[in-house]
Amino acid sequence: MHKNNILNLIGSLAFLCLLLLSCDKNRVFDQNIKIPGSIWNKENIIQFKVNISDTVSSHNIYINLRNGSKYTYSNIFLFISTHAPNGVSIRDTFEITLADAKGNWLGKGIGNAFSNQVLYLKNIRFPFRGIYVFDIEQAMWNAKLAHITDVGLRIEKGIN
Repeated sequence: MHKNNILNLIGSLAFLCLLLLSCDKNRVFDQNIKIPGSIWNKENIIQFKVNISDTVSSHNIYINLRNGSKYTYSNIFLFISTHAPNGVSIRDTFEITLADAKGNWLGKGIGNAFSNQVLYLKNIRFPFRGIYVFDIEQAMWNAKLAHITDVGLRIEKGIN
């Protein structure tokens, strides 16, 4: 390969990477955590630590959830606790519908796995700068909830 062709290829790849990264410019935080063995035990509290520096802009918070096609229920209840840097905590109960009334899985599916990203809070402002801790735990009747593979949290800047 000619030296100029290699430089053009490297430049094109760098531009493509920059373009892909800039497409998600509103993202503040986005992390998914794999559930060991795809069995979410009640004692397994999924924790996310998010450094918030912008107290002016509004934000949207999403819960990401991936389930297998053998998941027993059409929904899932979660307890979501938010701990602010000033020590104040709030706890919510949140329901995510995973299948419609006919039993068809919602979300994006690949094979036997279905991914859902559900709006939890819209246009909220964080009152303090610092580390916010989000604890997510399953609140279903089963102590061990099978076929939940991943749980995640996404925070992005809202549209004012």
